[in-house]
Amino acid sequence: QVQLVESGGGLAQAGGSLRLSCAASRGTFSRYGMGWFRQAPGKEREFVAAIAWSGGSTNYADSMKGRFTISRDNTKNTVSLQMNSLNPEDTAVYYCARRRVIWGTWSTSPGDYDVWGQGTQVTVSS
Repeated sequence: QVQLVESGGGLAQAGGSLRLSCAASRGTFSRYGMGWFRQAPGKEREFVAAIAWSGGSTNYADSMKGRFTISRDNTKNTVSLQMNSLNPEDTAVYYCARRRVIWGTWSTSPGDYDVWGQGTQVTVSS
């Protein structure tokens, strides 16, 4: 069973940056689209960004466009999320997830992902 482990969360000031990473422990990582989601206290989990299995296609939630960048390295079984121009509204637990189907592109729906990491906390102070 593949496991996803996120890292890189922490505390940042408004306007600052953080880089999240997600490492897959085993399995055919390179065949799957990957996504990042986040969940703030009292709110539903929301889509952040996603990337196709090849890395050739990406998608972002509107509020993240121009600030966040998703990338992947299939040789290292990792997917990353570079977050710039952070604001307090970005405070949440961030999760990476793997698509249910192989050779998939990206998806914004949490239901299309079947393997999730444990999450990493991102806190942005004003």
